[in-house]
Parts: sequence; C-alpha cells; structure tokens
Amino acid sequence: MIRQYSTAGHNVKMANSSGVEKLKSLALETGAFAVKLAEVVTDVDVIVVSIPMNAIPTLPKDLFKNISPSTAIIDTGNYYPMRDGTIQDIENGMPESVWVANQLQRPVIKAYNNILYRSLVNAGLPRGAASRLALPISGDEKQSKNLVSILVNDSGFDPLDYGSLQDSWRQQPGSPAYCTDLTLAQLKKSIEKARKESLPQRRELGLKFILSHDPERWMDIVNYNRVIYESDLDI
Repeated sequence: MIRQYSTAGHNVKMANSSGVEKLKSLALETGAFAVKLAEVVTDVDVIVVSIPMNAIPTLPKDLFKNISPSTAIIDTGNYYPMRDGTIQDIENGMPESVWVANQLQRPVIKAYNNILYRSLVNAGLPRGAASRLALPISGDEKQSKNLVSILVNDSGFDPLDYGSLQDSWRQQPGSPAYCTDLTLAQLKKSIEKARKESLPQRRELGLKFILSHDPERWMDIVNYNRVIYESDLDI
C-alpha cells in the first residue's frame, strides 16, 4: 500500500518493529518517510495497522492516545490460530476487527485484509476498468469509511461499503470474499453467501494450501480459494 499511496500523491510515513534502518530502501524507492513508531501516528489522516493479530496487544498502550478523533484507523489483519495462538473472544464468535478495536480502544475500519499481497501489488487497475477488482470496507464511522474508500480507489480497486464492524466477519478468512480477487459485481453477490459457522474450517483448508504452495503462483491460491470458499463468479 505504501507504493500505491505514494504513487497516488499521498504523503506517507511508515514504521516497523525492526527500526528505521530496515525501511531506508523502501523510503528511497517510494519517497515515503521512515520514522519511529511514536511518530508514525502523529499529524496523519489515516493510520494503517498491518501486523500479526498476536502483536496487537504488544503495541504501546498510549500509542493512539493523542491522535485526532477524526483520524481513521485501518485494520488489515486476520486471525490465524497457528500463528496468533488462541484468542478466545474470536473463537467465541467476536468479529476479528471488533476484537482489534477493543484492544486499541479506538474505532477501526476493516479493509485490505482479504487480498493477497501479490494481488495487491499487481492487480490494481484504473477506475472504470471493466475487470477491476473490488475490496470490501466495514466499519461504524462514515467519515473514516469515506477516507478509506478514497485510498482503496487510489490503490487500484473498487471500494464496497459493507456496513458495520459487526458485519466484518463476512470478509474474514474462509469467506467467499477472502483472497478470491472478485470484481465489484462478483463481490456483492459472494459476500452475501458467507456463513459464519463455516469460516474456521474453510480458513484452515485455505491456509494448508497456501503453506504448501509456491507464493509466486498466487493465482493458483486465488483459484483454489474461489472453489473451497464458494465464491460467486457468474457475473
């Protein structure tokens, strides 16, 4: 997303857990600014959180303390018990991004969680392209969702506002909308087919395939997901 945002003309700051030095080459490539974690959340309109779910509770407790109430926070994460351990609230049915919002004690917008990295980098198209892919956006803050919709569009994808954060389970791993590279019309039909009780089992099937497959052949993963998650491709 750093590359797409920078190309679209947005001023971008970035931080990671390894320190500024690790980001220097990406900063030179994109023009984004590599900064310390405490600096990345200051004087910004949008914050993108892209870390493993199990790292969310380890963020500094006061990280978001002084940011503006109008600053949108995007949660791009997904819950995988093999990596994250068991998070009981999620196991009991709490949508993943609701759990994240509770941990951060800030409203979040769920977006970008349902696209493979290589699709994100390679599949973006200009607005109006017939085969342009779409990404769902879920959340409770209208102004924040509007901002995120602009960023999704600037990234090369059609945004689909899909309701509240409580509804965001429909774009979690195992759903027909998860990493299946759908157009807007296909996404609208597929996301309605999601069944909450089937997500965990299908998530694990998808993960097993990913872990045994060459990541450079990402379209094989997309096509596999379309079958096991029962995406609607009939548009």
